[in-house]
Amino acid sequence: MSAVDTTPATAWEPRMRLTQLRVIRSEWTKLYSLRSTLWSLLVAVFFTIALPAVFAAVISSHWASMRPGQRARHDPLSIALAGVNLSQLAIAVLGVLVITGEYSTGMIRSTMAAVPKRLPALWAKAIVFAAVTFVLMVPSVLIAFFASQAIVGHITQLHTSLSDPGVLRTVLGGALYLTVFGVLALAIGAITRNTAAGIASIVALFFVIPPILELGLPSSWNNAISPYLPSNAGRDIFDLTTGSGSFSPWGGFALFVGYTAIALAVAAVSLVSRDV
Repeated sequence: MSAVDTTPATAWEPRMRLTQLRVIRSEWTKLYSLRSTLWSLLVAVFFTIALPAVFAAVISSHWASMRPGQRARHDPLSIALAGVNLSQLAIAVLGVLVITGEYSTGMIRSTMAAVPKRLPALWAKAIVFAAVTFVLMVPSVLIAFFASQAIVGHITQLHTSLSDPGVLRTVLGGALYLTVFGVLALAIGAITRNTAAGIASIVALFFVIPPILELGLPSSWNNAISPYLPSNAGRDIFDLTTGSGSFSPWGGFALFVGYTAIALAVAAVSLVSRDV
């Protein structure tokens, strides 16, 4: 007769209990193991740093020949954060891919089998992606600021420092914007469940609709609607000054975070109510 194992089940079950922290660790493993993660983040970092340096070099070399009106269009922070406008595309693509990639490969079924309640997986993806984006973008925008200042800082009109009023908030605001923007892209990817549809939605929302409204609506209508658009509300956090019809930097950013929270809520309802 073989021996019977009388070890209580509770001796090992607590070690296997599903927790939010374990789900976060799992999502971190999946994120850094994807080749697209490395390339997308490298592109984002490259554009965030390289574009301001290039712009600063061009402006510095042509400054002496610029007319006063041309010089007035340039300010040190718009130069330092010029890369944010392009790197957000790489962040958006990766944010969408973080979740749509699992739908395209069918891996989402394994994820949901491991996390039956589903929502912890969505929260973990958002937390991991936001943390990675923020950790990479903070040094990137700081390097871009110091690099651009090293090139144009000798020009009195373009010289500034982090200790000047609003400068540190503006520079770090670029990183905050990209972080929340990435989470919004992830939420839209969770809603559409398709890479092409998710990326197209982001492009339409941030790069197509705003100029169409500006060109197609009367100026009074556009001035009333424009501050509430996600693209404009989010940008308030990394603008040193805002127009009379715009929100304050933190007010616009709060609205942008609100849009992202709504998108995450819709993604959560979709994840729970629809089959994988």
